[in-house]
Amino acid sequence: MQAADARKMILVLGMMAFWCNGDNYAAAPLLVEIARDLHLDISEAALSVIAYMLPFGLFTLIFGPRADRFGKARVINLAAFGTAVFSTLGAAAFDLASLSVIRAVNGAFAAAILPVTMSLIGDRFGHDPKEVQNALGKVLGMMFLGGASATAIGGTLAYLGSWRLVYLVYGIAELVTAFVMLRVLEKEPGTVARMNIRTAYQDAFANPALLKTVSIIFLVGASVFGSFTYAGKFVEIRTGYNILLVGLILSFFGLATVAGGRKAGVLRQKFGNKLLLAAGAFAGMAWALMSAWHSPVLLSLSLAGFGLGFIMIQPTLIATAQQLMPARRGTVMSLASFNMFVGGGIGTFINGKVLDAWGFEPIFIFAAALILLAGIIATVLLQKIAPVLPPRMQP
Repeated sequence: MQAADARKMILVLGMMAFWCNGDNYAAAPLLVEIARDLHLDISEAALSVIAYMLPFGLFTLIFGPRADRFGKARVINLAAFGTAVFSTLGAAAFDLASLSVIRAVNGAFAAAILPVTMSLIGDRFGHDPKEVQNALGKVLGMMFLGGASATAIGGTLAYLGSWRLVYLVYGIAELVTAFVMLRVLEKEPGTVARMNIRTAYQDAFANPALLKTVSIIFLVGASVFGSFTYAGKFVEIRTGYNILLVGLILSFFGLATVAGGRKAGVLRQKFGNKLLLAAGAFAGMAWALMSAWHSPVLLSLSLAGFGLGFIMIQPTLIATAQQLMPARRGTVMSLASFNMFVGGGIGTFINGKVLDAWGFEPIFIFAAALILLAGIIATVLLQKIAPVLPPRMQP
C-alpha cells in the first residue's frame, strides 16, 4: 500500500471511529433534556441508552465473522451508512418507543465499526508489527478522543439548539465520512471461504493464548470504561464548571490517546514488552492521583496520563490477538471488542455501587489497580507468546 493511500485510510477510519464513539457517549448528558422534551422520567429516558448498548454488544459478535467472509471494507461501508442514517433519524423521534427503536438499530450498525476497522488495519499493515501498532494506536486514539470530547460537543450543540441537533449533526458527519469511505477503502475479498459463526468461535475458544489476551482486554475495559463514565461528574463537582468546560477537561484523555497512539508501535519495538508494565504503572499512578486533585490543570494531567498509559497497552494487545488467528481477524476483533465493552459494563455497574457506598475516590483507585494489573499480566503473557527482539537483533 502506498504511504499516501495508507494515511488516507487511517484518517477516514479514524474519523468514523471518532464520530461513532462520540454518538454513543453524547447521549448521556442529553438525558435530562430528552426527558423534558418527551415528558419522561430520567429513568425512562435512560432506556434509550440501554436500547443502543444491548444490540451493540450482541452484533459485535456477529459482524466479525461476516467481515472475514465477505470482506472487511464492504462490511464497514454498510455499517457506516447504517449508523449515519439511524443517528440522523434520532433527531425525528417523537416518543420513547420511536427513539428506542431508532437507537437500537443505530447500535446494531455501530457494533461493526470498531472491531472490523481494527481487523482491516491488521490485514493491511500486519506484515510490519511497528506499522500495525502505530495504525491501531492512531485509530483508537481518534475513537477515544471522540468519546472524551462528546460531552463538550454534545453540550454545545444542545445549548445552541436541542438534543435533536446533537443526533442530527453526528448523523450528518457520519454520512459524509461514509461517502468518503466509498472512495478511499479498497474492496478486497474475504479471508475465509465460508462463513460459519459457530466454527469461527470454536476455533477462537480452542486457542488458549487468544483467550488469555482478550481476558486482559476485559480488565482494560473494566478499568477505562468503568471509571471514565464517572469522570465527568467528578470533574464537575471538584471544579464547579459547566458541562462545556468539563467536556474540554475530559478531552485531555482523548488528546493523549491520539498523541501516544502515533508512537505506540515505535516505543514497543524499542522497549519490548516491558513497555506494557511501565504503561500500566504510569496510567495507574495518574488515575489514582485523580481523586486527590481539585485543580483543573492537575485533573487534566491525570486524564492525559491515564490516556497515554492506556494507549500504550491496548494496541499491543489487539495486534497480538490478531496475530494469533490471522485468517480470522474479524472474529478475533469481535471477541476482543466484546470483552472490552462487557468489561466496561461490569466495571460501570460495580463502580456505581462503589459510588453510592463510598463516593468517587475509590473508583479511581480501583481502576488504577486494574490497569496496573493488566500491564503486569500483559508483560508476562506477551513475553511468552509474542517476544519482541531488540532492534539490533531483528533480521
